[in-house]
This record gives sequence, structure tokens and C-alpha cells, in this order.
Amino acid sequence: MTSFIGDYACKVDPKGRIMLPQGFIKQMPEVARDKFVIKKDIFEKCLVLYTKDEWHRQIEIIAKNTNRYFNQEHRMFIREFSKDTAEIELDANNRLLIPARLLKLADIDKDVIVAGQLGQIEIWSKELYEQTGSQIEDFGELATKILGGNLQNPDAP
Repeated sequence: MTSFIGDYACKVDPKGRIMLPQGFIKQMPEVARDKFVIKKDIFEKCLVLYTKDEWHRQIEIIAKNTNRYFNQEHRMFIREFSKDTAEIELDANNRLLIPARLLKLADIDKDVIVAGQLGQIEIWSKELYEQTGSQIEDFGELATKILGGNLQNPDAP
């Protein structure tokens, strides 16, 4: 899994393309640099970009933890997870053509932030991205709540 580092301000061109930042391209294995899967995020109003390898890893996790044949809730989850998804390719100029329907779902118009995450890249409207930090009153408290005492590796910082 590639852990993408950094966030970059980008623009959407009139055709719905964004430039994939060179910093992210350098962080990817060479074999992962051409095809991607993009989808609407489950929790927030942004898009999530996966390399094909990471997408397959996510699908394997879902397949191992669901029974789509005999559990209706699992079928509904898989259907919703798979909705608003597209396969896209990096063109010769390192641009990604984002389907217009996905841009609309994430309220992305012109200015975007492309932000690295664990195994994925988030694509946000600049305005919404700038508001995300205001939802967390105290990041230190959140970190303690999530990681304090729950680390599987006690030697981790």
C-alpha cells in the first residue's frame, strides 16, 4: 500500500481534467501510475482516488467480510460502495479526466485540493477542504481517543 504524502492545490480544466501532482506520481510504484479507480467518498463530500492495486485490496477486504449471496444488508452495502465509481487513466500530460457526475457529487468546480492519505488520494473542492479542520475541536484529544492505548505495536511513536 502506498501512503501518499502531501496536499496540493490544483485546478479543474473546462473538460473536467486535473493534473495529478508529480509528488504523488513519484510516490507510486511505476506499474501503478496509469490506471486508477475513483469514487465518491462514503463519509464526506469528496472523491477518493485509488491505484488499481489498492482498489483490488479494498475489494478483497469487503469480499472477505461480507456475504453478498445470503445477507441482504451486505448486498446493499456492496451496492452502495460500488455506486458512483469509475475507472480512469492518466493521460500523457499526467492529467486525470474526472467524470462530470462525480465532480458534481463532490461540489467540485474549479479549485481543488488533492490530498494524500493512507493508500488513497482525496480530491476536494478547495472550499470544502478548508472547512474540514474546523470539524475537529482538538486534534490531540482525537488522537488520544483513537490511538491512545490501542496500538498494536507498542513501540510505535
